[in-house]
Amino acid sequence: MATITNNLDGQAGEATAQTTTEQSRQSADELLVGANSNTMPTLSVVMPTLNEEAGIRTCINWIKDAVEALQLPTEILISDSSTDRTPEIAREMGAVVVEPDGKGYGYAYRYAFNRTRGEYIVMGDADTTYDFTQIPRLLDHLLETNADIVMGSRLDGEIKDGAMPTLHQYIGNPLLTRFLNTFYRAGVSDAHSGFRIFTRDAYEQLNLGTSGMEFASEMIMDAGARDLTIEEVPIVYHERKGEETLDSFRDGWRHVRFMLVNAPGYLFSVPGMLLTIFGAAVVLIAHTGIEFGAITLGTNSMIAGSLFSILGVQVGSLGVFATVASDPIQKPNDVITDWVTENATLERGASAGLTVFTAGAVYASWLIAEWALSGFGSVPFTTSALLAFTCIVVGVQLVFSSFFLSSVN
Repeated sequence: MATITNNLDGQAGEATAQTTTEQSRQSADELLVGANSNTMPTLSVVMPTLNEEAGIRTCINWIKDAVEALQLPTEILISDSSTDRTPEIAREMGAVVVEPDGKGYGYAYRYAFNRTRGEYIVMGDADTTYDFTQIPRLLDHLLETNADIVMGSRLDGEIKDGAMPTLHQYIGNPLLTRFLNTFYRAGVSDAHSGFRIFTRDAYEQLNLGTSGMEFASEMIMDAGARDLTIEEVPIVYHERKGEETLDSFRDGWRHVRFMLVNAPGYLFSVPGMLLTIFGAAVVLIAHTGIEFGAITLGTNSMIAGSLFSILGVQVGSLGVFATVASDPIQKPNDVITDWVTENATLERGASAGLTVFTAGAVYASWLIAEWALSGFGSVPFTTSALLAFTCIVVGVQLVFSSFFLSSVN
């Protein structure tokens, strides 16, 4: 414990830093800092509560055990929206209770975080699933590694029987974690563990704004995008006390939706480029008659290629729009989107679109003239005609996309 307090620049006092005798150690109640206290807490522990009467007492007692072990001035903030006795129990045990003026799990956290005073902030649920006596382990690891955030990993630790549904343990949480690591380079094993400690400086760098359960994802996404250092320690995950408030599919979808919307490179730009390249390749091969052994792409293949090309241009355009208009957490870093967002102007985009449109329109005009001269009879369908009309559609897309980009940029 002396290692921890020495790293805190003596904030806990000389008695703690020198591992003093039992007589000079303070009790947890003496170390708890109230809302009106002049003592500046070193540690802030935040728990959002919604009718957690069954577990709040146990959680606060665990926090007190950790505080007594650390010998650090600590404030416990309960961000409460309960209709039961949760806030009364918390106040009786020395916690500071605040009532958010908005709804949602994420908003409850943000409301309380903005009212903390400690240099180090701990977050966790008040349903006894997280053992707050392990706070010293997380703090010690934070100081030893000089990390910005340390998370308790349930998936690398132990999950008690009945603590987590099988679907969450083996499919939901691992899959969501993989998505988050792929999109945001977080490099964590359990992205949705709610037991975390982070520095005040790290919190002030984050731009957090969600109100729902996706708040857990947002914090790690934003930290990963800002190259903050995230570390993990394995923890034991316990069975909860009280009624479950999580809706597996609804809240899981909120996480996925938030990750995708804030990563337009993966949602739009990459799929758009792949569709365009694939479609253009099919069109080129079918139009030129290149053979692959016994396989020859014909008109039907070219129609499919044309549709893929048009779709790819449209999807790719959405990636540019999302990057410029929404300021996502993870901006696309592919060469094409980067170049477009940095260099595209209305004039350049519209000129490129008109060039492509004109190339197709010239040939289409010749086809229409030939059709009229033949007495409006049937005209044989050719791959050249399909290529021309593909250019017309893509050209129009580029022109209008340029105007739209100019209006939102």
